[in-house]
Amino acid sequence: MVRRVGGAFGVLLVSACSVWAQTAVEAFHWVNFHDPKDAQYVTWVTRELTAEKWTAIREIGVQWDSALVVTSERATPQSPPPGDRFTIWSVALSKHAVQPLLHGVNPRILNWTTFGGASQLVPELGLVFDDCYGCDAPSTFFTTLYYNFTDHAWRARWMRGDQAAVLWNGGMVDGVTRTQIYGLLTEPPGRDVLATWSHNDYGKAKPAEDFVFEYSVDPVSGLEQTQRLGSPHAEEMEQRLCKADPGAIDPALAELARGQDSDVCRALVPERGKGRPMRRPTLTPPANNHGQSLPPPAKK
Repeated sequence: MVRRVGGAFGVLLVSACSVWAQTAVEAFHWVNFHDPKDAQYVTWVTRELTAEKWTAIREIGVQWDSALVVTSERATPQSPPPGDRFTIWSVALSKHAVQPLLHGVNPRILNWTTFGGASQLVPELGLVFDDCYGCDAPSTFFTTLYYNFTDHAWRARWMRGDQAAVLWNGGMVDGVTRTQIYGLLTEPPGRDVLATWSHNDYGKAKPAEDFVFEYSVDPVSGLEQTQRLGSPHAEEMEQRLCKADPGAIDPALAELARGQDSDVCRALVPERGKGRPMRRPTLTPPANNHGQSLPPPAKK
């Protein structure tokens, strides 16, 4: 059983890239397991994943000749659903090629982002996920999933094993008061960047420390970048983070802001007052995306 998670030249350049991006979004669609037109994708993906370990196929997103697939694995029939471990796959639709991109729990599919800015040919799908369920110190990560023209396959950004850009770390250290702030920011002419700020207060033991990171994509090479910011860029980013409100631009991306209501931000940006960005429900694939498929048979 499958359940759903379920100058003039510059203007011309930006317009052309916008057309490319729009075309790419229109070329993508979530498979409807009940639609006969999509049956071919369900059959192909199920067959390609037969040798892999999974309990259910949650989602299939198709972009040209590659499918973005979400599967889940439940430890036992009695295990709670939030503990399901999911895997994101890239499955080729024109040849036999399957590649796992990441593993985690509690995936939240957001919306399309523009980390590549005006030069980006294919928008990237935002994804937030956790590394464990019911553990003492869970961490939350962010990545984007995108179609790579060179490989004709889906790829994920900022990956180190199954870890991506760190949004939130649940670990605690004795004697340290840590404030964590993050936000999705948009820079002209429409290029997204993700920034995180960890403020560690050691009380009277020693001066406080700040760790500010920026996650971006190089608009020329298309490669992801991760850098720790130093002064004065770190201080400038702290100000921007405390004002971050991506949900005001796209409600589906509201989850990519947290900590703006902290004492640290209130002290830095008093005019912000009590307002942290309102956390709104994230967009999920279509409500009609309920279907059935069979897990791989038990290996003999």
